Amino acid sequence: MVAEFILVFFALPVAFAFVKIPGGPIPILLVLCIAVAFSFRRARDFDRRDLWRPSALRPALPSILRLWALAAVVAVAAVGLFDRSHLFDLPRHNPGLWVLIVVAYPIVSVYPQELLFRAFLLHRYRTLLRNDRIAAATSAVSFALAHLLFGNPVAVALTLVGGWLFARRYQRTRSLLTVGVEHAAYGLLIFTVGLGRFFYHGPDFG
Repeated sequence: MVAEFILVFFALPVAFAFVKIPGGPIPILLVLCIAVAFSFRRARDFDRRDLWRPSALRPALPSILRLWALAAVVAVAAVGLFDRSHLFDLPRHNPGLWVLIVVAYPIVSVYPQELLFRAFLLHRYRTLLRNDRIAAATSAVSFALAHLLFGNPVAVALTLVGGWLFARRYQRTRSLLTVGVEHAAYGLLIFTVGLGRFFYHGPDFG
């Protein structure tokens, strides 16, 4: 199990950073998530309610929104001060792509990532990780490593912080829906304010 853990969450993400992946990371992510879904169907010790649990969303929303609002102010101020030409560049210059991301990103990217890096990692390898904080830190580091493929430190730094936040939220709520909503909110903020180019491989925004 240790070898599997190192291979899937450390070796493969680092390898992908140096290999050009046809079609980008999404197809590989979806394949991995199909495998995870099958493993959960066979796992008798996994509570499948954790994959959704909508009752946990409403109590968590005030905390999620407070942190998100603070992050939004900081993000807009930072881009406005240090990279003004890219402020809101995607919705201004390519609104069609922005709308597509708003609709598709939570479904084809956010939830699969949460399924893999939170539900699966924190459940399958729980015996290897001594406590919740170590488990959350491990989830955050592996999540950040998976973003090495974008080839910039901004993506790695932001996903390291986000990975910790999402892992701790999942540990508290046991709700992948709740964590997915939070993850989507930050991701869409990034694509809206002008940081999306650090997390995107595809047509130019402009």
